[in-house]
Amino acid sequence: MTEAIKTFFTETVGPYWSVFICSMLPIIELRGAIPMGAALHLPWWQSYFISVVGNILPVPVILLFVRKVIDWMAGSKVKFFAKVAGWVNRKAEKNRAKIEKYSFWGVALFVAIPLPATGAWTGSLVAATIEMKFWKAMLSAFIGVLIPGRLYNDARILRYRSGVQDFRINVLTTARMCGTMLA
Repeated sequence: MTEAIKTFFTETVGPYWSVFICSMLPIIELRGAIPMGAALHLPWWQSYFISVVGNILPVPVILLFVRKVIDWMAGSKVKFFAKVAGWVNRKAEKNRAKIEKYSFWGVALFVAIPLPATGAWTGSLVAATIEMKFWKAMLSAFIGVLIPGRLYNDARILRYRSGVQDFRINVLTTARMCGTMLA
């Protein structure tokens, strides 16, 4: 299975597009794309640039349309959609004061934290939910994407220089995750 995923990314899609697509996927984002770039033997600066561009590309779409989607879901006759929209709106209203207090830097740090359910996708959702201004939210998400990208690249360079080879295990796990989501 791992070999099939590797073949798909290296031969069918190519290393640059593989990193780009992986960085656009929710949950995986840049945190998975940079190790994938290392596995595909891309120079660190190319991997970083492609990952940042791919990770930030969905942000304007999310900022412009997620509020409309949530409003549509809230008015939907499908109970599941209405419940999800209601939950998102209640969470946003409950935490609105805290979020707005630290809005710009809060979203940037939230995007930068390398934990599950944080990143550009979720940070953009938060920014749109509190109705942060578009360009302010874009800049905040962009700063938030640059920080972990730099950290991941630094870790990659340090591992390379120290001769640690077990980094492949992380890369194979990332490739599996990307392959599963693309299949």
